[in-house]
Amino acid sequence: MTNTIAILTGASRGIGAGLARGLLRPGTQLITLARRADPDLAAQAQAKGVPLEQIQVDLSDLQAAEQTAERLCKALPRNAARYLLINNAGTVKPVAAAGELTDSAVINIAFNLNVSAVMLLTARFVATVQDLQADRRVLNISSGAGRNPNAGWGVYCATKAALDMYTRVLKQEQGADGVRTVALAPGIVDTGMQETIRASDPSSFPALEKFREFHATGKLAAPDAVATQILAYLDRDDFGTTEIDDIRNYD
Repeated sequence: MTNTIAILTGASRGIGAGLARGLLRPGTQLITLARRADPDLAAQAQAKGVPLEQIQVDLSDLQAAEQTAERLCKALPRNAARYLLINNAGTVKPVAAAGELTDSAVINIAFNLNVSAVMLLTARFVATVQDLQADRRVLNISSGAGRNPNAGWGVYCATKAALDMYTRVLKQEQGADGVRTVALAPGIVDTGMQETIRASDPSSFPALEKFREFHATGKLAAPDAVATQILAYLDRDDFGTTEIDDIRNYD
């Protein structure tokens, strides 16, 4: 019997890969959206007897994102006790000073992936589960960068700030009895995004040495450990009471 249907974006690496493995629970049907499939995840799901569907899609392509969201949500079973949408996919690129942000294509990719695709998928999800007598939750993986400016991260900070405000609007619209939603910052995690940050041009990202020190001194959190914390947070009875949150508040 399927008690929970979980939809997860950005499931192929980093925090997303940890979340995907943590969601391989009895009674859960997991649907992942990522640019590539994960054979190891498929093997683990089969071994545990957990239904898994891996959808390969580039969510920065908004036409593909919209079509995927429509097709996925139309096919969702309507008899589960809980429905989860975890918008985890994101990019930190481009890393550049505000005066150097002249590549519109790269900027569009970031906004498409970090904000627009979230809106498209969430809209379909909310419309699909709106009238169901079930526990319905949306978790948007945000960042402290959306709440504190950081030189060189004009695009990343702007997209995460937009994600936070979108989450606040969704909470206001849904009210006390609707879909519960949170934008959660995961802290500084040892992921591929951090590798991208450490490879930045120092002239474009003044905080580069600080992030290299985080890595060198072991101050980056392990993705699997953070994923475990996030899933515990997602299961909290008071989920959605505070719509802008940080997992480090629960260490």
